[in-house]
Amino acid sequence: MPITLLPALLIYILVVGYTPGPANIYSLSCALKYGRKASLQMWRGLLCGFLIAVTTVAVLTHCFGTVIGNYVNNLKYLGAAYIFWLAFNIFRRRGNLTTTVNNCSFLSGMLVQLTNAKMILFDLTVFSMFVLPYSNRLADLLTVSLILTLAGPGANLVWLLAGSYLGRFFTNYGRQVDVVMSICLAACALYIVLG
Repeated sequence: MPITLLPALLIYILVVGYTPGPANIYSLSCALKYGRKASLQMWRGLLCGFLIAVTTVAVLTHCFGTVIGNYVNNLKYLGAAYIFWLAFNIFRRRGNLTTTVNNCSFLSGMLVQLTNAKMILFDLTVFSMFVLPYSNRLADLLTVSLILTLAGPGANLVWLLAGSYLGRFFTNYGRQVDVVMSICLAACALYIVLG
């Protein structure tokens, strides 16, 4: 990837990585229900799960890059459908964030991240847009994978800290926050499909 694309990649990471997604919302919910200390243990699981998933996607992209690259543009519809589903579930939740958390452990964090479709699609999209047009070398894919930790575990940590610092606000205005988040997610999904 040419270094001139780094600002675009960082903006893309900011826009996609820090918007609501399963791991971000799980981090927020965990912090609201269990506090910062227990949530940081779960975050270590998110970090481990992310590193396993992004490395696996990088290796698969290296092995099947040209085939994957031809179909990634079509993945936007799957991604948009998933984001609409998230928006619907956030809207339906009725402001009760804590009901989505069953436990807050290393293993639960790792499993959430390993099954995080938003993150996996994001990784595939980044590799096909920013790496594959210039290189199919595994070293290049893994280098970008390290940068992607800003979008995965970095964003999860921000949401976790927000939950621990803004707990009272989310408790008092949970329904309003859910409505705003679901509207924003639906708008993002429309932008993905129409853009």
